Amino acid sequence: MHSTECALDYDLRVTQDQVSAADAPEPAASEAHKVPRVGFTYYFGRAVLVPLTRLLYRPRIEGRRNIPRTGKVILASNHLSFIDSLVIPMFAPRPVYFLAKSSYFEGTGFRGWLSRHFFTAIGATPVQRGAGQAALDALDQQRRILHSGRAIALYPEGTRSLDGRLYKGRTGVAFLALEEGAKVVPVGLIGTNEAMPVGAKMPNRHPRVIVRYGEPIDLSHLGPASSGRARRQATDEIMAAIHALSGQELANAYNEAPAANPVERLKQVLPHERR
Repeated sequence: MHSTECALDYDLRVTQDQVSAADAPEPAASEAHKVPRVGFTYYFGRAVLVPLTRLLYRPRIEGRRNIPRTGKVILASNHLSFIDSLVIPMFAPRPVYFLAKSSYFEGTGFRGWLSRHFFTAIGATPVQRGAGQAALDALDQQRRILHSGRAIALYPEGTRSLDGRLYKGRTGVAFLALEEGAKVVPVGLIGTNEAMPVGAKMPNRHPRVIVRYGEPIDLSHLGPASSGRARRQATDEIMAAIHALSGQELANAYNEAPAANPVERLKQVLPHERR
């Protein structure tokens, strides 16, 4: 599991077509896109994992009271390590959902069973990765979870920071917050990249991880989700709050994946809104 990414960044490349589609009536949920509900596996997993993690790794958790116990909430965090996707929901005082690759839930045999129950226990819900319809389905799944009054976790940077710096935020988190009227709780993670560096099979016990949940941000005064300016202002406000919690050096750039072809390289160079 250590070599793959949880899919917390799916909504971060929202297109204008998706902004327009958000105004359409909510479609009926298919079996694959029903809003997940936590059950015995989730609570049993927390009862086992949280005390064990506290005993072995002694994480310092700050600001848990800042997370509203009810209502629509987005936990927006910096992203340093694979285990970010575990510690954010693990120490929150309410269930926090995030999207994870569907392959985590589709395995066979004992390993497949273990993977499926582990990710269910920490609040993951499966989604197909990719662009086009897969991205639309992922965005719709996140909207459904929020619309039901629950909490989700997302990374505004879009992907892990491999050099430890904090990159510019993409506007997908702001889009969802403005569209659904959700509060945003900034999260600052410190030390997760040292506790589990890229390529590591198990977390290191020596570096102490710090998880800081900031005060909730209400972005509704900035304007509607259809406004690119409102999305950008909301994103900058979220990233400023994350920076205040994490204390990272600012990269002053987007965390761009390497361009796959000349067209993608041209898109990265030309001015555009990094969604």
